[in-house]
Amino acid sequence: MSGLLLVLLVALIFVVLYQVSRSSEMVASIQGEEVFDKKRNKWLGYSMLVLYVAFMAGIYACHVYMMPLMGPAAASDHGVQYDMMFTVTLVVTGIVFLITQLLLFWFAFKYQRRDNQKTVFFSHSTKLELIWTTIPALAMAVLVAIGLKNWFAMTSSAPKGAMQIEMVGKQFNWISRYPGPDGVLGKRYFTNINDQDNILGLDWKDAKTKDDIVLATGELRLVKGKPVELIIGSRDVIHDVGLSHFRLKMDAVPGITTTLWFTPLYTTEEMKQKTGNPNFVYEVSCDQMCGRGHYSMRAVVIVETQAEHDAWLAKQQSYYAQNHPEEFPVTPAPAPADSAKKITMNTPK
Repeated sequence: MSGLLLVLLVALIFVVLYQVSRSSEMVASIQGEEVFDKKRNKWLGYSMLVLYVAFMAGIYACHVYMMPLMGPAAASDHGVQYDMMFTVTLVVTGIVFLITQLLLFWFAFKYQRRDNQKTVFFSHSTKLELIWTTIPALAMAVLVAIGLKNWFAMTSSAPKGAMQIEMVGKQFNWISRYPGPDGVLGKRYFTNINDQDNILGLDWKDAKTKDDIVLATGELRLVKGKPVELIIGSRDVIHDVGLSHFRLKMDAVPGITTTLWFTPLYTTEEMKQKTGNPNFVYEVSCDQMCGRGHYSMRAVVIVETQAEHDAWLAKQQSYYAQNHPEEFPVTPAPAPADSAKKITMNTPK
C-alpha cells in the first residue's frame, strides 16, 4: 500500500510541474516573451539567494543533528593526532566550500540579465589560472604532509618495551596471540595450521612458543598508557583490523605481515564514565569485505591497568599446554579432612 502511495505522489509531482510549465507558457504568450523572460530572470536571481540561505541552514541543522551521533573522543595517542588532522582538513575545505558556494549563488544574482549590462568574454587569464591552481595545490600538499607524518608515526617501529600482540584474521573471526612470561612470540608456519590443535600453525619445536597464549575469540587485552604493537596477518583472504575508537586500521594480508602501534589513553571503565554508557565496549572489527560472514567478524577490546592485566595473564594457560596435556599432568587436590570424617560416619556397620 505504501509503495502505491509513493508512486501516486511521484506522479502527482510530475503533473504539478507540467501544469506550472504550461502556465508559464500561457503567461509568456499573454505578456510577450521579452517581458516575461525579464521577470522570470529576476525571480530566478532572487531565488538563488533564497536557496543559498536554505542550503546553509540545512547544513547547520544536519551538523547539529549529527554531532550527538559521533563517536567518543579518540582513545589512543595516534587517534588524537588523527582527530586533529580531520579537524584541520574539515576547516580548510569548509572555508573553501563556503566561499565558493557564496560566490556561485551571489554571481547568479548579481550578473543576471539586465538591459544596461553587457556580457564580457575573455578566453584566457594567466593570473587567474595561477591563483586557482597554486593555492589549492599548496593547501593539498600541506594536508598530505600532515597525513603522511601521522601514517609514518603509526607504522614506525614501536617504542622499546612495548607490548606485542599478534592478530590473525580468518573467515570469520579474529585470533589473538600474546607472549608468555618470556615476553617473546614464538615462530609459526602456515603449513602447520590445522583447526583441531594448532589454529595459528605454531612451531612446537621452538621453545618460545610453549608459553604463548592464544585466544580463539580474538579478544584484545591492552594496558592503559603502555604502547602496544599489533603484528597483523591473515589465514585466508584479505581482512582489515579496524579499531574505530582508537582511530586506527590496518589490512591483514595473507602471506604478508603488517604492523601498527599505539598507546591506549583510557581504560574501558573510564570510557564508560566518559560516554555515560555502562554497556560501552571497545571493539575490533573487520573493515574489509571478506565474504558472507563479514558482518559478524568482530572481537572485544579490553583496556585495563597493568595490575589487572598481570592478574589476567597469570590465570591463562599456554596454547601449548592446552594441546599437550600429557606434559602437564594435573595434580588432584587433597580431600578436606572433614569430608573424610563425614564419609566414615555414614558407612553402614
